[in-house]
Amino acid sequence: MTLSHSFHNDICDSSSDLTEPEHHGVSDFGRMVIHEMNRLGMMVDVSHISDEAFFDVMNMSQGPVIASHSCARAVANHDRNISDEMIKKLAENGGVIQMCLLDDYIKEPDTTTQRYAVKSRLMSIYRNDFGKMDETKKTAFNQEWKDMRRNYPKELPTVADLVDHIDHVVKLVGVDYVGIGSDFDGGGGLDDCADVSEFPNITYELLKRGYSQRDIRKIWGGNLLRVFREVEKTAGTLTHD
Repeated sequence: MTLSHSFHNDICDSSSDLTEPEHHGVSDFGRMVIHEMNRLGMMVDVSHISDEAFFDVMNMSQGPVIASHSCARAVANHDRNISDEMIKKLAENGGVIQMCLLDDYIKEPDTTTQRYAVKSRLMSIYRNDFGKMDETKKTAFNQEWKDMRRNYPKELPTVADLVDHIDHVVKLVGVDYVGIGSDFDGGGGLDDCADVSEFPNITYELLKRGYSQRDIRKIWGGNLLRVFREVEKTAGTLTHD
């Protein structure tokens, strides 16, 4: 379970919420949620949460955690990506960061374009006002978003750009801590990987860069399954507080 989405909630602060932090990390209730997830054998997902919340989770969780769809902030500076310090901490915890195929997380946008200006305006509305809108206004906003994507098509990053992020994580902490988290249902998609039918393009790029079949199996789910097994083991050792 992802602990938050685009806004702060009762569990923890979000990386994307433009308002002041509500908890400066994870709340007391959030600590209870994490403990119960550990007890039940649920994977704790740190994608979308604030940096402060991330480090709180690292101190609270008794099992390894995942970042289900985030990339490397050192390669593309976005609040949804995680820093080298965070990646190292995730690896120490035995977790995995799964690369997200969403354009702005893979490659920083060109800030001089009309698309960037229109999208920035709409994102500000989404973050500040969308939750307070009635259904009519939400429908109108969603139409504006669709119009923006149609009227200002973007030059999408490529699989090679994605694998740059994988390379970065592997050089930083090793191949045991990286995976793929497409986010196709949340806006993900690259120029040469628009859906799952084009996933082999990622494998091909990994092979071109010298990754072994064993490494590729880890990236394509092996590392995530390892975390899941460890989380299940942790569950068997915990009881209610």
